[in-house]
Amino acid sequence: MELSFASYNIHKAVGLDGRRDPDRILAILREEEAVVVALQEADRRYGRRISALPRQAIDDHTPYRLVPLAMTPDGIGWHGNALLVRRGIEVVAASPVPLPMLEPRGAVCAQLRLAGRLFCVVGMHLDLSGLRRRRQLQAVKAHVARSGQLCPTVLMGDFNQWSRQGGAMRIFETEWQALVPGLSFPSRRPLAPLDRIVASQEWRMIETGVHQSALAAIGSDHLPVFARLQLPPGA
Repeated sequence: MELSFASYNIHKAVGLDGRRDPDRILAILREEEAVVVALQEADRRYGRRISALPRQAIDDHTPYRLVPLAMTPDGIGWHGNALLVRRGIEVVAASPVPLPMLEPRGAVCAQLRLAGRLFCVVGMHLDLSGLRRRRQLQAVKAHVARSGQLCPTVLMGDFNQWSRQGGAMRIFETEWQALVPGLSFPSRRPLAPLDRIVASQEWRMIETGVHQSALAAIGSDHLPVFARLQLPPGA
């Protein structure tokens, strides 16, 4: 079974032109071929934390549906982290992942089933501090293990990790495949690989990359990243 996963920090749908344009973000999502998308900064940060992407528009204008994780009635995510899955994928379980933090950060976890195969996805937006990023990634790994979700797993999001190797990513040196799809920030002239995808050892990596398009170049300050992964029989 071959699946494509994507992660996108949508910057609350505010593009480089200064306009908040949910329709543009939805169009970029339609350009993707991912079966699961992790969004960061999907809700506004203050007040009622209103979603930057209207729920009805997601339902009507994309092939995705929301994983139920909203922390407020008007939002779609947990501390701005949301998960979208293609229709036809069963959501078995979903939960927020508490992270140690000084500023609002978070992660979300979903256990999914497709064609009888169970797999787990975690979306996250990590701290700017390297020490706190390491602690947050340790919390994510512990949550996956504690929840009994020891199935093929994909972790993805805005890791805020500038270096390709080292730093907080050292905790993935064994038992995980830490993928660096490419330079994703800032979107107009990318300099840093802030957005990452990490896969458990059951997955076979087929392709990773950064989604480039005219819309993606101005839709947010980040570019979407993706990974095509294969789950061999019996994994």
